[in-house]
Amino acid sequence: MPGFSDCNVEAAILARARRGDMKAHEILYRVYAAPVYTLALRMLQNPSQADDILQETSIEVIRKLDTLREEKTFPGWVKRIAVNKCLGHLRSAWNRRFSGGDPDIDGDGSRSYEGSDLGVDAAGAEQQLDAAQALGFLSPTARAVVWLFEVEGYTHQEIGQLMGRTASFSKSQLSRAHQKLRAVLGSMEGDESCTQTQSSY
Repeated sequence: MPGFSDCNVEAAILARARRGDMKAHEILYRVYAAPVYTLALRMLQNPSQADDILQETSIEVIRKLDTLREEKTFPGWVKRIAVNKCLGHLRSAWNRRFSGGDPDIDGDGSRSYEGSDLGVDAAGAEQQLDAAQALGFLSPTARAVVWLFEVEGYTHQEIGQLMGRTASFSKSQLSRAHQKLRAVLGSMEGDESCTQTQSSY
């Protein structure tokens, strides 16, 4: 899966893009489209919204390209734009109204597994469940924290700042998310055991 670390571009391409060269804009888009879409899809769990985030990110990349000073910072710069777009969506009134809860609270009507201690760590979750399926069990905020911390490499301090909260808030969301994922894995393993037992008769 392509990531932001692969979004390297030549200084000449950036220079052409700054001058309004449409071909250069197209080259830049091909470089960052996949990681931006993947980030948005994992955080928002909605292909249509991920498309919107990619479009909004693309518009801002072109609009603010003059503020980028060095080509080596391009991957991180695009990632910050995309993350901010995703978090802006999670904070929006539209999302609060239709998700059934406040995106700043871990709880959006998804199944709750709070307090479970089944001994399966986050690495186990990554190996045994598809990322999209596993993240789908989390609230929007918890999902964003997990993706930003575990996949994109943000610190709790950085996540707290991005969300307008504290590092402790990020740590709490991540801890609850790990509990929920452990419980999901435990319940799925239990279902598999039952299926295997029944098929042996």
